[in-house]
Amino acid sequence: MTLPILSQDPADPDFVQNPYPFYDRARKTGSFFLWKEYNLVCSGNWAAVNAIFRDRRFGREAPPDFAPAIPPHLAPFYAVEAHSMLELEPPRHTRLRSLVLRAFTSRRIAGLAPEIAALSHELIDAFPSGPFDLLAAFGQPLPVRIIARLLGVPEERAPDLLAWSNAMVTMYRAGRSAADEVTAVAATEAFVAFLRDYVEARRARPADDLITHLIAAEAEGDKLSTDELISTCILLLNAGHEATVHTIGNGMKTLLSRPDAAALLMPEKVEATVEEILRHDPPLHMFTRWAYDDIDAMGHRFKRGDQVGLLLGAANRDPGQWEKPGEFQPDRPVKPSSSFGAGLHFCVGAPLARLELQIALPILLQRCPDLRMTEPPRYADVYHFHGLKRLMVAR
Repeated sequence: MTLPILSQDPADPDFVQNPYPFYDRARKTGSFFLWKEYNLVCSGNWAAVNAIFRDRRFGREAPPDFAPAIPPHLAPFYAVEAHSMLELEPPRHTRLRSLVLRAFTSRRIAGLAPEIAALSHELIDAFPSGPFDLLAAFGQPLPVRIIARLLGVPEERAPDLLAWSNAMVTMYRAGRSAADEVTAVAATEAFVAFLRDYVEARRARPADDLITHLIAAEAEGDKLSTDELISTCILLLNAGHEATVHTIGNGMKTLLSRPDAAALLMPEKVEATVEEILRHDPPLHMFTRWAYDDIDAMGHRFKRGDQVGLLLGAANRDPGQWEKPGEFQPDRPVKPSSSFGAGLHFCVGAPLARLELQIALPILLQRCPDLRMTEPPRYADVYHFHGLKRLMVAR
């Protein structure tokens, strides 16, 4: 069966500001299409995306004979990726995730609720009197400082953590430049050196923080190596911070365009509103998977070594799954979205992200009931991520 071929420059300004019309057009062509600019088979069909996420015949890790060659200048970056559970498949993924979850427990995450609330108030107290960027003043510092506290690294290093994270995630963006790669590698090396010092310090002097608990985590006599610890800490910061910042920005942009924003964040409604924020305008729009065998999937034949792009933003607006999916409807029945993935690689940080959003957003609108946008928000050219350049507001 011949796939429809669609052309869409991911850096096109119209697409950056609103990718959803392209997704709608792509979805109407069938379960899969070939995205010309990537030369990649993609799907924005909810059923296909959800099925491939859960199908163990597809995975994140390239088959050995199809793994792309790593240029020497990018070796430091991919040395970290080599120990990241996000990029691995069983048995290595199973071992890493099991050890990490022994430390990154639901009880430990829930225990952060008072700190998230207190930090939200602290950041709001520091808001300037005139117009300001809500992302810089609230959306960025909140998750990065919470992760710093969770890991047990000095909170005053949050600006460095933020800068390193922002530089590293450019490696996942469409159309990255040679300069982006140089900056990302330098950030990786600085991040690794910083964390190596802290891991060794915690081995000598344990404390009540996640790094110590990751060091102590053990299953059947097996422990995380220092390199695995470092990669895990970087993953928790980069993935958790980047996605949460974009979700705060995208969500507040949507809420501030409505007169009932505060009511939507009342205790009885906040969970459903956060889920609709995550569905309606998610922070990550593409994840790829490799085919590990010759596979027939919803009418398309994948060969071993093929890649498929799963378009999360498109799947979340599939009319086969949601009624009027382009509309923001916080009172709609909650259904699982693709924003945190599914299956084996379901986001380990999802509970923390949800907790931060459910606590911080209501506090923000309770403290600033007259918060309003002072200029039209613009999305940044950061695809496969999807987030605002800034969100200028006044109160």
